[in-house]
Amino acid sequence: MTQHSGWHISSHSGNNDDCVEVKTADPNHPDVVRARDSKDTNIPEMQVHAATWTAFITYVSHPEV
Repeated sequence: MTQHSGWHISSHSGNNDDCVEVKTADPNHPDVVRARDSKDTNIPEMQVHAATWTAFITYVSHPEV
């Protein structure tokens, strides 16, 4: 993963920049995961509860998905 000011870009995104940046360590909101479009960081970000994000990552990590 590449890190940019606390935001992480997945190494699986390749060279086409079509990916999502994620920020999980925010001392002001420790139970919130923030996600945004890496191509346009000015559009509103998505915020979800950390448990929801973990469930999502677990689900999409299964090979059959």
